[in-house]
Amino acid sequence: MTIDRRNALRLTSLAAAGAGITGGLGGAARAEGSRAGGGRRAARQLALTGKRTAADIPDVLVPGTPYFVHYELRDADGNPVGTESAECTPVTVGPDGALVLASLVLLLADGMITASTAFQRPLPALTEVLVAPRQWSHLFAVTGGTGAYEAAAGSVTIEHLSREDDVLTIDLD
Repeated sequence: MTIDRRNALRLTSLAAAGAGITGGLGGAARAEGSRAGGGRRAARQLALTGKRTAADIPDVLVPGTPYFVHYELRDADGNPVGTESAECTPVTVGPDGALVLASLVLLLADGMITASTAFQRPLPALTEVLVAPRQWSHLFAVTGGTGAYEAAAGSVTIEHLSREDDVLTIDLD
């Protein structure tokens, strides 16, 4: 393979993303272990639903070109509890999707939770279809928080049920 500037950038981006994934695997493994019943359980779990209210996801994802999503969050009783905002940047894009780096901010009534991840996102053409949307999910490592979530650690799993709706499971240690 000839290493031209484009291939060098792809390799560098993959290496950087890989380092982030490797660094975050401990949190992901810890979160999965707590769900499997074999590990310890999360000290606190929050289950919220989100309704997308804003997004600038392009029709064609381009490496290095960020996009933004915003959701209004509700608790199990349907009461508004805050917002979910994420800035996402595709690192690589291929026929099966894109490797995306993402930063997440959950603004809740009693504080803020921050999280980050690298995940494989199906291409928008597959996930943004209004009829029979493809469901997918990804896991964030909690990086901190404020207020009731000061020094928070754990994970946030986001399940995208449709173009406009998601479900968040927040497991705090």
